[in-house]
Amino acid sequence: MPFASLSDFIDALRRAGELHVVRTEVDPHLEISAITDRVVKEGGPALLFRNVKGSQYPVLTNQFGTRRRMAMALDAADLDEVGARIAKLIDFTPPGASLAGKLRGALQLAPLANALPKIVREGRVHDVVTQQPNLATLPVLTTWPLDAGPFITLPLVITRDPRSQRFNAGMYRMQVYNATETGMHWQRHKHGRAHADAWGSKVPVAVAIGTDPALTYAATAPLPPLLDEFAFAGLLRGKPIELVRAKTVDLMVPADAEFSLEGYVDNDDLRAEGPFGDHTGVYSLADRYPTFHVTCMTHRRNPVYAATVVGKPPMEDAWLGKATERIFLPLLRAILPEVVDMNLPVEGGFHNLALVSIRKSYPGQAKKVMNALWGLGHMMMLTRVLVIVDSDVDVQDPRSVAWFVLNNLAPERDVVMMPGPVDDLDHGSYSIAYGTKIGIDATRKDASEGYTRPWPPDMVMDDSTQRLITDRWREYGLDAFTRTFDDWSGQGRR
Repeated sequence: MPFASLSDFIDALRRAGELHVVRTEVDPHLEISAITDRVVKEGGPALLFRNVKGSQYPVLTNQFGTRRRMAMALDAADLDEVGARIAKLIDFTPPGASLAGKLRGALQLAPLANALPKIVREGRVHDVVTQQPNLATLPVLTTWPLDAGPFITLPLVITRDPRSQRFNAGMYRMQVYNATETGMHWQRHKHGRAHADAWGSKVPVAVAIGTDPALTYAATAPLPPLLDEFAFAGLLRGKPIELVRAKTVDLMVPADAEFSLEGYVDNDDLRAEGPFGDHTGVYSLADRYPTFHVTCMTHRRNPVYAATVVGKPPMEDAWLGKATERIFLPLLRAILPEVVDMNLPVEGGFHNLALVSIRKSYPGQAKKVMNALWGLGHMMMLTRVLVIVDSDVDVQDPRSVAWFVLNNLAPERDVVMMPGPVDDLDHGSYSIAYGTKIGIDATRKDASEGYTRPWPPDMVMDDSTQRLITDRWREYGLDAFTRTFDDWSGQGRR
């Protein structure tokens, strides 16, 4: 069953043994993040800090911090299961004339009906309403020593396009300046920034903190402008998101959110924002961003403040990225049928490296795929390094990919340098948001691509030989030795 709220998800994590409650007093200034950083890197549980210095509200971190919890958040046993749901929607067969055919078609279309959010008159997010807000009452974390201050790190920033009236719920960090003002770090490639530009000087904004996990994930997903995050979350959940009208701005907010901040972003009020210890593992430097002025704050009774800590991978956001990889793979295959699999390695911070395998059938196909991927939007547009390999290479095994790339690469033939937009956080480029990406075609070549020599076959045992060796291994009693060696070497590695 999908989770109606963050509180429901917390209860589910507790029942599954995936939650650890910390009752000792902890400081939101560096201490919570230091604890969370260590627990995340050890694959530990979600953390609920009940006694936070200076605030009456508990803090939840690491809710998405393992593959299992990320799948739980999306009501699935595994992330590939979520991708399979999307694949079924893409592979829609029009209903036939028979009753059975119509029923099959109706069942396939049923999830689409849940994509439309449901508007309700009242919501738990409005249990407590104050039009004299004080952000100092929130346990906002300062996560790294050189951070410019406390940052709201898991906000759903809700805006509306004044022309099309479409909503967007993006996740943009917010540096808290004082009791009623924060920075709004929406980068130039983001939909929220496009809405802001269309509004002019003052942009109505609502910020939800602590939403049901599917909606929180949806706010991080690289969606096209025609699909808003509320609809996408409903599609993932199989149940509509409930929205309620905000108290002081003409926007809708999640009815079961823990907190909601209402106000406006002043595009003329630019202030220094940052530095901030970012998901790249380095500090993004200070820059000028517009200011969010908070005019109203609402929350549930007994709310939980949700936060995430980003930094050198692996961190919690690694699993948000893995969810995107598995969920969007069917969409990628629908556009580029030659694509077999994709891996956005944790070590690459997801924007920095993508490994893609393809079924190659004509010369230059790998380079065609590169250009197509770089043109697909945020998920791929900002990918710094793109590696294309043949279909028999397991891109989920980076060691195998490295072996193929290093064996097959001729730089003068296989490397593509592509100037264009890059992530604002890409500190390697000479200019902010503009630089050069690199593509590597590591597929096998033949004369059709100018390779006139015979391509050497890979050294692999055939199946019959493998079976023979396995039988001999057991006959000599070496399988027990292998298990013992594996145990010993594993202990040595630890």
